[in-house]
Amino acid sequence: MLAAMTQGFDADEMVARFRERAAAVRRRGIPPVEGAERQMIVRQMQLDFQDFAMLGDADASLEDGILTLRIDLRPAPEEKAPTAGS
Repeated sequence: MLAAMTQGFDADEMVARFRERAAAVRRRGIPPVEGAERQMIVRQMQLDFQDFAMLGDADASLEDGILTLRIDLRPAPEEKAPTAGS
């Protein structure tokens, strides 16, 4: 069954779908609930965004039927502030 799934599979399209899902979570409104339930919903939305955004940033490859997702979790390099005279 998995062999059939890999035919016509495009890893880059899958990554793009995760990128779209992350954007959809950001656009999603919070339902009109209060208290602990609201906090649970907000927390789940944060986790959904984090997960979808990480997968949406992945470099994906499919080789010999193995899907590999590479996600760089290293902090972005800090930009140096311009100094006087630069």
